[in-house]
Amino acid sequence: MLRKSRGVLAAASVALATTAMPALADTIERALVQAYVNNPQVNAQRAALRATDENVPQALSGYRPRISATGSVGELYTDQTSVSRSTSGVTTQSRQTGWTAPKSVGATLTQTLYNGFQTANRTRQAEGQVFAARETLRVIEQTVLLDAAISYMNLLRDNAILDLQRRNVEVIQEQLRQTRDRFNVGEVTRTDVAQAESRVAAAQSQMLAAQANQTTSRAAYRRVIGVEAGRLSPGTPVDRLSPRVLDLAIAQGQAENPAVGAAEYGVDVAALQVKISEGALYPVVTLNASAQKNWDSSLSTVESFQGSVTGQLTVPIYQGGAEFSTIRQSKETLGQRRLELAVNRDVARANVVQTWGQLEAAKAQITATQAQVAAAEIALNGVREEARVGQRTTLDVLNAQQELVNARVALVTAQRDRVVASYALLAATGRLSVAVLGLQVPIYDPMTHYQQVRDSWFGVRTPDGK
Repeated sequence: MLRKSRGVLAAASVALATTAMPALADTIERALVQAYVNNPQVNAQRAALRATDENVPQALSGYRPRISATGSVGELYTDQTSVSRSTSGVTTQSRQTGWTAPKSVGATLTQTLYNGFQTANRTRQAEGQVFAARETLRVIEQTVLLDAAISYMNLLRDNAILDLQRRNVEVIQEQLRQTRDRFNVGEVTRTDVAQAESRVAAAQSQMLAAQANQTTSRAAYRRVIGVEAGRLSPGTPVDRLSPRVLDLAIAQGQAENPAVGAAEYGVDVAALQVKISEGALYPVVTLNASAQKNWDSSLSTVESFQGSVTGQLTVPIYQGGAEFSTIRQSKETLGQRRLELAVNRDVARANVVQTWGQLEAAKAQITATQAQVAAAEIALNGVREEARVGQRTTLDVLNAQQELVNARVALVTAQRDRVVASYALLAATGRLSVAVLGLQVPIYDPMTHYQQVRDSWFGVRTPDGK
């Protein structure tokens, strides 16, 4: 029976690997693909980016003419008395009364020729907003991919820990059975039996806690990845995709982190807003053309036509000071965006250093816990042999068993931390993407929608037909 217990413990030492070895097991790469396709947070941000794309055609509309048409029809009653005087001094009066049905149609065209370069700056600003939104989408994609990797590894860890705790319960129960047999023949006391019973209860409690953690991790997996978890295969670290030297990782993080990129475009957008606000102080030149056709506008007029083409110059002199306040406000916002850029660069650097340290610590922890597991296995075997000849107590065996379980749980946790830290470092350097990871999934291209709507003059349907 002792040999059987050792076999159970040996199987538990590879619980992390045996969690998902079947041929159709889920992999961490497949989980990342499913999160990339299904996660509503990513899809919502893609929709937000498509909405931001529309800022560009809205800004470009400032270059285009504005055309409006009017039409009217109605009934008009006229009662008119007119006086006329001849050269000889004779005065005559005439009176006209009657109903007419006046009708008119007209069209007006207005084209802005100059507005202080506001249209050009608004277009550049809208393009900057699109670039910033693309970087924000990269932030969300990285966040979701990292969350997916964490959820996968958390569930894998908790599956393994639950398996370890279940096997521990089996071993402790076998130890309790052996202790009771020895008590029946007078080899041990009632105290030894009580100690074994206590450890069985504690092991069952730990198993139930592990089961609760596994249920929580399974729910988080479903929320992030979008599907129920199957049988999971071991995850592998991706630190091979990150720089090998900390200084290079810091430089890459500050240059390629999408949060830094979004902040840089935010500075550009704010600088252009200053120019747009200053454009309100410049004169505005417009070209106006109109044409109108009238019928039965009076009792004596059957038909008339009017057409005009005029140029208009409007020079702002003073509008209550609002435009000056707007300029000052825009400058303050620009200063805020520059400070936010500095903050984002500092945060990016700190994240790289932090995740680098976590990855190095996880590597060292794996080495240490592997040695701990090996030593605990030897110690447990030795204590059992010594207990068999009366040199060790039942409590010594139970303590050695618990130390081995704790060491194996620590090893499983360190292996999880190793993989998660490698993904976190890749995200901190701005390279956690489906392209860098080489995932087999069509990559969302934001340029497709942008090109579809940028030069659109008409239409209310979105490119996807909605």
